Amino acid sequence: MSVLQTAARGERKARSAGRGTGPRAGRRGLSRMTRWLGAAPLLVFAAVVFGLVLGMMVYGAFTTPETVPGGARLTGANMTASLHGAYLTALTGSVRLSALSALIATVVALPLAHVVVTSRFRVLREAVLAGSGVLANFGGVPLAFAFVATLGNAGVLTTHFHLLGHGWDLYSFWGLTLVYLYFLVPLMVLSLTPALEGLRRQWREAAHNNRANTFRYWAHVALPILTPSLLGGYVLLFGTAFSAYATAAAMVGSSVPLVTMQIADALSGDVLIGQGNVALALGVDMVLVAGLVMAVQLPLQRRSVRWLA
Repeated sequence: MSVLQTAARGERKARSAGRGTGPRAGRRGLSRMTRWLGAAPLLVFAAVVFGLVLGMMVYGAFTTPETVPGGARLTGANMTASLHGAYLTALTGSVRLSALSALIATVVALPLAHVVVTSRFRVLREAVLAGSGVLANFGGVPLAFAFVATLGNAGVLTTHFHLLGHGWDLYSFWGLTLVYLYFLVPLMVLSLTPALEGLRRQWREAAHNNRANTFRYWAHVALPILTPSLLGGYVLLFGTAFSAYATAAAMVGSSVPLVTMQIADALSGDVLIGQGNVALALGVDMVLVAGLVMAVQLPLQRRSVRWLA
């Protein structure tokens, strides 16, 4: 009997091996190769646009300028300088501004997104989502001009409500935080809407059947499930605020220390002369921060998809 079982097992292995090396396996290998060939232009584009730029930036960050005596040579002085003095102040200022504005946007956007998802009016929901898509990409000089005309020192609302007498200053850290919320909150609404739609009605009904009120449902069911999405969205907002440049440059200039402003000043040479390689080192610092952000975001996204699938 054992001999027959061994023979049958061997026959099944042979059939499975035959299926793996037959025409069907060849078609699967061909389709996999075709998918890679289809993605090849995008991979080449990313390698050229991002890889080449990153390589040149890293090279400049660890070398001296070619204009100095002796030409370009390896050095760590640029990276050291980027983490001291005004450069460190600008880097920490950018991190502080990005972290705070992303946190406020996350707290504000969660109830707004929940209202959008649970609304019975389809037109309202589509209008809010469409408006969020527009506002999330509205930034730069037009956004700065809109806030200056509205809440600047001579803005409409500032003059009408006498905000200057109450200590209001748009061209400050908190003023810039308010401006960043204008595009961070809509972006967070768009990020949270799919996650909120993934909350199943059966979970709420089960919580109510077990005598859980709305607060307990959100505290023990909804928020634990949404935590990966909330953290992933927060990381996305942090990266968006951290890399923003045009809005801050047009509105506050160098009055609020930001790493993007320091990079622009060092590259242009208007304020800082001969500091181009230090600017490249600051760019490497930003890439490292963005890399840490992505390292946090990707696992959170996978966990959120697994829960809400």
